[in-house]
Amino acid sequence: MSIDEHQTDPLDGLAETLDHAAAAMVAQATHGLSPATLVQAWSDWALHLAISPGRQLQLATKLGRKYMRLADYAARRAGDPDTLPAIEPLPQDRRFDDPAWREQPYDLLVQAFLLTQQWWHAATTGIKGVDRHHEDMVAFAARQILDIVAPTNIIAANPVLQKRIVETGGRCLIDGIEHLFEDMSRLARGESPAGVEAFPVGETVAATPGKVVYRNELIELIQYEPTSGMVHPEPVLIVPAWIMKYYILDLSPDNSLVRWLVGQGYTVFAISWHNPGSADRNLDMDAYRRLGAMAAIDAIHAICGDAHIHALGYCLGGTLLSIAAAAMARDGDDRLASVTLLAAQTEFSEPGELGLFIDESQLNLLENMMWSRGYLDSSQMGGAFEILRSNDLVWSRILTEYLMGERAPMNDLMAWNADGTRMPYAMHSQYLRRLFLDDDLAEGKYKVDGRAISLSALRKPMFIVGTERDHVAPWKSVHKIHMLSPASIRFVLTSGGHNAGIVSEPGHRGRRYSVLDRVEDGPVLDAEEWLTRAEPHEGSWWTAWGEWLVDHSSEPVPPPPMGSRDKGYPALYPAPGHYVKER
Repeated sequence: MSIDEHQTDPLDGLAETLDHAAAAMVAQATHGLSPATLVQAWSDWALHLAISPGRQLQLATKLGRKYMRLADYAARRAGDPDTLPAIEPLPQDRRFDDPAWREQPYDLLVQAFLLTQQWWHAATTGIKGVDRHHEDMVAFAARQILDIVAPTNIIAANPVLQKRIVETGGRCLIDGIEHLFEDMSRLARGESPAGVEAFPVGETVAATPGKVVYRNELIELIQYEPTSGMVHPEPVLIVPAWIMKYYILDLSPDNSLVRWLVGQGYTVFAISWHNPGSADRNLDMDAYRRLGAMAAIDAIHAICGDAHIHALGYCLGGTLLSIAAAAMARDGDDRLASVTLLAAQTEFSEPGELGLFIDESQLNLLENMMWSRGYLDSSQMGGAFEILRSNDLVWSRILTEYLMGERAPMNDLMAWNADGTRMPYAMHSQYLRRLFLDDDLAEGKYKVDGRAISLSALRKPMFIVGTERDHVAPWKSVHKIHMLSPASIRFVLTSGGHNAGIVSEPGHRGRRYSVLDRVEDGPVLDAEEWLTRAEPHEGSWWTAWGEWLVDHSSEPVPPPPMGSRDKGYPALYPAPGHYVKER
């Protein structure tokens, strides 16, 4: 063995620092997208297509047929304005709903665009030999490019925009430019979007009365004041995601899940997370479990006595709750009465389009970007989500606000969405690697206190909610908890997306959900079979959850005190506390 193998290279530290700095610069320039992954994906697709003459012939034939379909439609349309189109938009594509798009020549532009879009989907998928991840990235990139040049984004090709310009005498374009300058100025000054000031935290939103009864370096635990003389003895703990401020579940009084739950006769506690900065770079997943979920359970158990706890986790908070509950089950800790997971993944082999941003190269770049600051900024994270829904969150906004000059009125959900948080370096790196990339939790390789945990240990009754249009936690991925835990599960699939589907108060128009129970140790249905057997309902899933909670709760008793000073949990100050206001 050589001497060099026993010694540390004096350049190791410098080399590592230079590599970190260089990768961080690349990450900042590309907004966290790895150029290496993009080049690999494109090369993989292009090279395999180049050596597939049969596939090339198929695509050339498809292209010719589509031009023939377009020409046939144009000829039929000239003689019959009511002729059926050659192609219809996808159900979720609402860009061409206005009747103006069915007038000539705009209908031909729409048909040409949709046929081109369909052809590119065929061209970027199904090429034999292409890595699945690379195929998804190329198809996604092609879709993004096509969305940029869609007729809706071009003044000369958009009849709805042209009509607006004529009606306003061009004033809409001036208003749009003013909106653009206002948004750019606010962004440069680090200010929130226009209209957010109408939703001050603690007044208009996050206003359910309560007290902070515990605080550590990571959480404030809020206990909400009862609104009835009697409550179920089992308290409810809400573990929200720290990727967002907790008050998504306590928005305005009419759509606050917290307020509704208190009104159902429960003692409700909610975790409000500290917004980490550079000094918190070493907070890891276990710190969030110990200082977050477990610290809250300890406090609630002290305040409420021996009553078992209904624990609810939302999004990333649900994943954390699953980890904590599995570790508790392993260790014989029986303090939970039930587990409710809202749009929360426990199995990550099919994370949806968010997986486009998760591979070794992407994570290396992201880790180096976080290394330079100690955290991932909310704007960087939000950018990824906007790309996933670019039609709804980017191009429609540019069209509506900056070309048509129509500023969408701010609402509580939009104001909450603009109130971003940061993610500490250690935690986010572990989360992406151990859960998203390696799927350790589902595979029984995730360790707590040095010992592996398994979701198969979870036998407390579970209420699981997935949302139909979820780009963050696809419902079929959420559904996979059936394969991991033998517990009795009531699974609900609700209309809406990751946020709007959860904020679904009773009385909200247009809401619906489907539900099906699986008994403990019962047979497992895959997602598609579950969907065919589930019972559809109109209305809010909140009411279904409320009925389920009653079935798993005891008879009401007088409410517990607000905090417990003699046990070390005094009521410190009014809700919503201080952490939620950190910027």
